[in-house]
Amino acid sequence: MNISCLIIDDEPSSQNVLKSFINKIDYLDLLHVCNNAIEALAYLKNNTVDLLFLDINMPQLSGVSFYKSLQNPPKVIFTTAYSEYALDGFNLDATDYLLKPFSFERFVKAVSKLKKLNDHPTENIIVKADKKLHQIKIDDIYFVESLGDYIKVHLENTTLVTYKTLTKMYSELPKSSFIQVHKSFIINKKKINYIEGNLVIINSNKIPLGVKYKKAFLEFFNS
Repeated sequence: MNISCLIIDDEPSSQNVLKSFINKIDYLDLLHVCNNAIEALAYLKNNTVDLLFLDINMPQLSGVSFYKSLQNPPKVIFTTAYSEYALDGFNLDATDYLLKPFSFERFVKAVSKLKKLNDHPTENIIVKADKKLHQIKIDDIYFVESLGDYIKVHLENTTLVTYKTLTKMYSELPKSSFIQVHKSFIINKKKINYIEGNLVIINSNKIPLGVKYKKAFLEFFNS
């Protein structure tokens, strides 16, 4: 599957370098370019992307502060001319950190990390619940529901509650089968019974389809 991208950078020269590099990679789709974090916030209200190329040192709102403000952030590769910001990027579980000016080879290495995760997802996942470690097959997950800092992992005949955010769980699931359909729900495409209006029905559960997620979901469902 292709990886949709958003560039967020206040320097036109940096934007041009990223656009040139992205255009050379057939599995990257550049959806939009934002000149600052404020523009990006507005764009992401109505659009979803898989990956951000995010500059850290920007006026008004830094890349780190912007990323921390996102409720369900996409994967991120931070870009900056200042090496002292690297620790901030890695503390946010960034896919990679690119120090400007970076080469095309270094760029490829960064995006390849995400491509590898998408193409070769883990078949099993460990869920800690009820003071036990449960090894479950990813394909056995019907949907995942957010409970603040906890999530409910819904299987066919049971539900596991574990201390993990929905964002973290989403990063561990293969994007070929799972998609976020609401700020509080991730679903397994293979488990969908049918869609009715703004509801996705899975195993008699009615899961709301959020407005901001609907377009991407319908494209995903029909693919």
